Amino acid sequence: MNQSMSIFSLIANASFVVQLVMLMLVAASVISWVIIVQRWRLLAATKEQFDAFEERFWSGVDLNQLYKECQQNPEPMGAENVFTAGLKEFGKLRQQADEPDAIMEGTQRAMRIAISRETEVLEHHLPFLATVGSTSPYIGLFGTVWGIMHAFQGLAIVKQATIASVAPGISEALVATAMGLLAAIPAVIFYNRFSSRVDQMVANMQTFGEEFSSILYRQAHRLKQQKDSSAQGEGQ
Repeated sequence: MNQSMSIFSLIANASFVVQLVMLMLVAASVISWVIIVQRWRLLAATKEQFDAFEERFWSGVDLNQLYKECQQNPEPMGAENVFTAGLKEFGKLRQQADEPDAIMEGTQRAMRIAISRETEVLEHHLPFLATVGSTSPYIGLFGTVWGIMHAFQGLAIVKQATIASVAPGISEALVATAMGLLAAIPAVIFYNRFSSRVDQMVANMQTFGEEFSSILYRQAHRLKQQKDSSAQGEGQ
């Protein structure tokens, strides 16, 4: 390729508006890749910790012991936070009320709040990827249209128009479209990928919450029966 038609030469000789568009697209692409790497690590760590916690939970360990282990974890996430929120609220309500339904209503509400907060953490920055994926092609297209307009304005003052005189301007304009696509394609791919994984993890946490609620509900009924039996014994 001729030196005057190289990519770097086209960017350097582009108009200010086209260069500004290119700079915006490069910045958006760099930020997107930073978010992609950070989200990838977070989702992988959350999935690994969820699997390890669920295996520990269903191993038959005492719930109070598991609660202490979760509190000692410096970076609890996912199902651990749902578990600790539910068991903590269950312990508080058990001292204030005797009805299992009332206890479980508050416990389930605490777990739903914990799941909502975990969802916010998992979905953080994903809207930015969606924005980059949907707007970058249009921003690049704006740079292309502006560059072509600039090229034809320069062509108007030339006495004899040739393809050689207009080709550099059109080429630099098309670079903006290419950069827009390069920014948008990875953002769209990873946004869809991460959204799917987040939905799956949230569904797993909700399933765990329901299963944990069933365990606590049976425990609340058992405690109420023990209290009723003790009260009947004292009455006799």
